Amino acid sequence: MQDRIREFVLAALTEMQYDVSEVTGDTDLGPAGLDLESLALADLSVQVEDEFGVKFDLDEMEGTALMTLDEFTADVAARIAAATTPATSGSPA
Repeated sequence: MQDRIREFVLAALTEMQYDVSEVTGDTDLGPAGLDLESLALADLSVQVEDEFGVKFDLDEMEGTALMTLDEFTADVAARIAAATTPATSGSPA
C-alpha cells in the first residue's frame, strides 16, 4: 500500500509542477527538501484525502512539512489501516 501511496504523491507533486526526479524516501517535504509551502501541502493533503479516503486536520499541516516522503506515506498508510479496521467497542452487557 505504501508504494501505491508514494506513486500517487509523486504523480500529484509532478502535476503541481514540482521536480521529483531526485526525490527519495528520505527527502523532506518542507524547506529542507521539496520546499512545499503551506498551500501546496494543503493541496497535496486534499488530493490524498480524495484518493484514499483519509482525513487530515488543519493543525497537522505544520507537522507534515517536517516529514520525509517515506514518513508521510507511512502516516497515510496507517490512517488507511485505521479507517478500514473496525472499531472495537464494548458491547452492552
